[in-house]
Amino acid sequence: MSSSFSYPDFSNVVVLDNGGGLIKAGLGGERNPSTVLPNCLLRPISSKKWITPPPATTNPNSDPLDLTSAAVRRPLDRGYLINPDLQRDIWAHLFTTLLRVTPSHSSLLLTEPLFTLPSIQRATDEIVFEDFNFKSLYVADSPSLAHLYEASRSGPTGRLVSRAQCSLVVDCGFSFTHAAPVFQNFTLNYAVKRIDLGGKALTNYLKELVSYRAVNVMDETFLIDDVKENLCFVSLDVPRDLHIARKTGRDNLYRCTYVLPDGVTHTKGFVKDPEQAKRYLSVTHGDTPSQLEANKKEMDQIEVTERSENRKREVDFSKNEFDLTNERFLVPEMLFRPADLGMNQAGLAECIVRAINACHPHLHPVLYESIILTGGCTLFPRFAERLERELRPLVADDYQVNITTQEDPILGVWRGGSLLASSPDFEAMCVTKAEYEELGSARCRRRFFH
Repeated sequence: MSSSFSYPDFSNVVVLDNGGGLIKAGLGGERNPSTVLPNCLLRPISSKKWITPPPATTNPNSDPLDLTSAAVRRPLDRGYLINPDLQRDIWAHLFTTLLRVTPSHSSLLLTEPLFTLPSIQRATDEIVFEDFNFKSLYVADSPSLAHLYEASRSGPTGRLVSRAQCSLVVDCGFSFTHAAPVFQNFTLNYAVKRIDLGGKALTNYLKELVSYRAVNVMDETFLIDDVKENLCFVSLDVPRDLHIARKTGRDNLYRCTYVLPDGVTHTKGFVKDPEQAKRYLSVTHGDTPSQLEANKKEMDQIEVTERSENRKREVDFSKNEFDLTNERFLVPEMLFRPADLGMNQAGLAECIVRAINACHPHLHPVLYESIILTGGCTLFPRFAERLERELRPLVADDYQVNITTQEDPILGVWRGGSLLASSPDFEAMCVTKAEYEELGSARCRRRFFH
């Protein structure tokens, strides 16, 4: 059983973190969501019907769905709701089949992107109150919930955030990246800065690189998502890593091979040699050529031992695979250098500085000391280390820079929502169905910002 927060009797609150990539949903008071599933409909190449993808929490031993060249329809585009009918269908499946809740007897805590247009808010309220008949609604933004969860945790960052009541939340999600100062559980909208890059853009960039250099994967969204999540990492020294990636043979510590699904023996792609894929870990910042050589020899010795054990099991996939080298770190590099792709936008470190500078000067030192990373893109290895190195030269010497990656960056926002939903005054914060019917969407929404 999952462990609960303080007030387990508030189990009639549905907490729904409605992301552009993943929906995280469950009951208020629980530590983890009951279900995590892609926020989309799929049409596998072998089917004529659009289907709801299985939750990520599905039994790993069950037969995986063949998603090769599957068509995808998403209700959200660039983070905002563009297809309410599609979202309604996905939520209907979620509430009835997966969560098994009765909306008319439940309240809903829903996350919504910052700066959502009133017309989209109105469409969302219509779905919640008119289609599903929820008895009440509370709408929150991701940064405030990430802050709330972090403030509830023990540890130095949790104590600092709790004591100072403010933090700078960096939310690198599916659709875009926000640097959002939060003060007393409210996001300071006037100081929020955004980069129009997220997990979707990174996957699309990786698709283009692989398609240009190796094999056409422009239709393979889920496959390339898997490549990105398993093989990409953040570079701590781009010129040095580009030099290493140009080397041939075993001197190239970044080369690794990804095997494509063949639709017969395996319907999912996989990394051909996981140990080879980890060789990049032997390269640390500031390594001299002699250190690199020593590290490489050590890794080679480990690899030779493992190869001799695995030789009998090896299969020749040469016609159904592709190699990756510098793509592994050039893709996450977009978040730090959007200008390299021709985007007229600041990188993440400068984005954070601009967000903090837009706040009152008294908040600056404590914001730099309590930077919280959330969202799936922050899971790239070495992400926090690179961000701190970029940020430190931009910040006054007498300020401390402290960056904390959430315990689980994908679930952190949902956990904050679960905590809020289980607080004693949650119901008083909600807008009821009766108030919505009497006052309308726009007037009800004002409550969430006071």
